[in-house]
Amino acid sequence: MATSVDSPLGAYLKDRRSRLDPATFGFSTSRRRTPGLRREEVAHLSNISATWYTWLEQGRGGAPSVDVLNRIATGLMLTEPERQHLFMLGRGHPADVKYQSAKSVTPRLQRLLDALEVSPAIIRTPTWDVVAWNRAACAVLTDYGALPPEQRNILRLVFCNPRVRGAQDNWEGIARFVVGAFRADVIRAGAASEAAQLVEELSQASPEFAALWRDNDVSAYGEGTKRLHHASAGQIELEYSGFSVDGRPDLAMVVYHPATDADADRVRALLASLPPRRAEAPR
Repeated sequence: MATSVDSPLGAYLKDRRSRLDPATFGFSTSRRRTPGLRREEVAHLSNISATWYTWLEQGRGGAPSVDVLNRIATGLMLTEPERQHLFMLGRGHPADVKYQSAKSVTPRLQRLLDALEVSPAIIRTPTWDVVAWNRAACAVLTDYGALPPEQRNILRLVFCNPRVRGAQDNWEGIARFVVGAFRADVIRAGAASEAAQLVEELSQASPEFAALWRDNDVSAYGEGTKRLHHASAGQIELEYSGFSVDGRPDLAMVVYHPATDADADRVRALLASLPPRRAEAPR
């Protein structure tokens, strides 16, 4: 018979419950021979039978269902990375992503953005709300700090802001690409319901968006080149790359690097004229 010693899933479950404080959940802390929660307590918190949970720790009973693993993840108060690991051990593949709405980033991630002095960089959600940015992004792309939070959305800017639209080289191609990448991100993150209102608003505000959305095209935001016609600096060419934020499936970082030394000089000139009071994203 397999035991939790040779069952990776069982060993992981036992380790997670041993780290939890019974008092946090209202359980008595007396007469405990080992730290953490008992098996029957985890079963109670997870709303599954104690026998079934015991079998899982012992490596018995076959592969648990998605529902059971989600219940255990909730009962053990697992973080999203821990939940994904639980699914890898229990079913051999990651769990479906649970969408998490983000309003800000950690100070450490903001410092990373700020370290990119001449490379505009932003952090966006799957619904393409910009939640963090650096000084170069303010100077070259958009002064996000001057916008109300609900207007810090890339699709709103591309389709409803005349200045942003006019700055794009080949706006039609950019618009089609952005809508396709947005669609893919929303589905991947499980954020279709969260994006529904935005899609409806944009469809009413922009016939062009409505037409592109009906086309059902999908694209990937990986890397490429972006050309902007800046009002004061002229044309700026940027090479961009998109990155996932480890441990935050709800966030993506996009970095735009000047394509040439001349483009970098243009960015520096814009940075020199940027008002300090609008230099940083809110913490």
